[in-house]
Amino acid sequence: MPLSSIKDYLHESQLFLGRVIVSGMLVILLLGILIGRLFYLQVENHDHFTTLSQDNRVKLEPLPPTRGLIFDWRGSILAQNLPAYSLEIIPEKVGDPDAVIRQLSQIIDIDEDDISRFRRLRKQYRRFDSIPIRVRLKDEEVARIAVNRHRFPGVDVKATLLRDYPQAMQTAHLLGYVGRINERELQLIDTSNYSGTSFIGKNGVEKSYESLLHGKVGLQQVEVNAKGRVLRVLESHPPQPGRNLHLFLDMALQSTALEALGEYNGAVAAIDIRTGGVLTLVSKPGFDPNLFVEGISAKAYEALEKSLDNPLFNRAIRGQYPPGSTVKPFIGLAGLEYDVVGYHQEIYCPGYYQLPGKEHKYRDWKKRGHGQVGMERAVVESCDVYYYGLARTLGIDRLHEFLSGFGFGQPTKVDLDGELAGLMPSRHWKQRKKREPWYPGETLIVGIGQGYFLATPLQLASATATLANKGRHIRPRVVAGIERADGSLQESPMIVDELHQFDPEHWNQIIDAMALVVEGSRGTARSIRSNDYRIAGKTGTAQVFSVKQDEEYDEETITKRKRDHALFIAFAPVENPRIAIAVVVENGGHGGSVAAPIAKKVMDRYLLSKGAGAISDAG
Repeated sequence: MPLSSIKDYLHESQLFLGRVIVSGMLVILLLGILIGRLFYLQVENHDHFTTLSQDNRVKLEPLPPTRGLIFDWRGSILAQNLPAYSLEIIPEKVGDPDAVIRQLSQIIDIDEDDISRFRRLRKQYRRFDSIPIRVRLKDEEVARIAVNRHRFPGVDVKATLLRDYPQAMQTAHLLGYVGRINERELQLIDTSNYSGTSFIGKNGVEKSYESLLHGKVGLQQVEVNAKGRVLRVLESHPPQPGRNLHLFLDMALQSTALEALGEYNGAVAAIDIRTGGVLTLVSKPGFDPNLFVEGISAKAYEALEKSLDNPLFNRAIRGQYPPGSTVKPFIGLAGLEYDVVGYHQEIYCPGYYQLPGKEHKYRDWKKRGHGQVGMERAVVESCDVYYYGLARTLGIDRLHEFLSGFGFGQPTKVDLDGELAGLMPSRHWKQRKKREPWYPGETLIVGIGQGYFLATPLQLASATATLANKGRHIRPRVVAGIERADGSLQESPMIVDELHQFDPEHWNQIIDAMALVVEGSRGTARSIRSNDYRIAGKTGTAQVFSVKQDEEYDEETITKRKRDHALFIAFAPVENPRIAIAVVVENGGHGGSVAAPIAKKVMDRYLLSKGAGAISDAG
């Protein structure tokens, strides 16, 4: 047997032993690593991983608060929350949302507007947020989805409360509406307080009082299984519901004003002279705010936006109109206070006015003129020539100073978002805005409430209330009180300013003249004279377009949209003023025949009907 075939048992034993030792050391090393890792996980990071485990089992869910309700002063509900069902999708759990939507559309109706809204909301929400694809589901649709629920993980039907406006068309501009929170609003709000909430006030009372109406979000801890389904509630911190608001608004007056406007567009603003409370604030035409709550369809919005009647525009606080002759009592009061004219002092009105050395004629509405005219007759018959001369004597500087004291050219600061200031022109304004000097003829035009002079219906009502109060200005306010948790009412504060001391006789003279506008045989509003109470008022007409020097205004031959606006301001009763009102009727023509009867109907409803507003119930 060859020597090479003889095995070296010693060498093989040593080799095997070495391999065993190396393997053993490797096992010990790996075991040490495993023990170290277990020590790291179980001891050093015990709290961290316990928290992660707990988070997988326990979830925090927001509890959205119930939005506060809105009532008128009689307790009629104006904004409420109605239960509804919505179909919602969590994109993270469905994989392909578009495919799921196509399958869902075979079970219930899902149109392009629903899909467009869903895609828009996806850009605003996180992947794990629940996003609605259909809202206001019918009972039959809820049942269909329930039967097919197993086919759609990540899709669920949720019960929710949706905002509803029972008096939709009548209160749209005043209340505003809520809508889904957009990206810009997300940058401004406290997102933690809006967790689980998709809606926010967009305008009107809903926006101005958003912080009170919204309430405070609550939280609850829930235990979930591996699929994320809630098993039980572990702990709950309930939300604080939004506060209920009670308005000064009287829906009976609101309805009366809308009905009285008839076929005309325009605005009506009425104020309680004693409190500053806004009794009615009408802007016609209106719109249905319920369409905006869950997102209005593109077609419906386009129809509103392109309408020539502009129903989305709030004429009551954003409509800026030349006030026309409604400012004549204020300018007359300025003439008396600055002692540039006497109440019984007369001028001759030939039917036009000319500046010295100028050929241009500033015409009176009465072609043949009024003859000899004092201030009383100038107010009662609305003589333009008288006010051309008075305005020239006063000058634009004193006119601007005096009329600004009544709130012209500045917001009333009513508790509504979006109010415009109107315009009380001045030398400084024209130089800054137009880079031009002020011309004497422009002062004359301001004297009859035309030209650059602009005012909102609410401004006119507020100024009229101040006049009725003989210089006591109470800031207009819509909300009368905020309901506390115990049901009691926290009244909104009344903010009062006093104009500088005027001669009491001057107030009385102007008010007497305004009373004759209604009671006098030649008064421009004599058609609304009442046997039940006395009214002090002033009619006005505002030009929509200018008439050339040698042309005459012919209402019958021009298109309706180019006809003059009709205006009327008034307060009543004269002896104990309680309501001030301003009416603007777009393209209505004459204030006395069109706007004044509208105001009369509102005042009758307030002063003669049974209730807190009636004369018989006055305290």
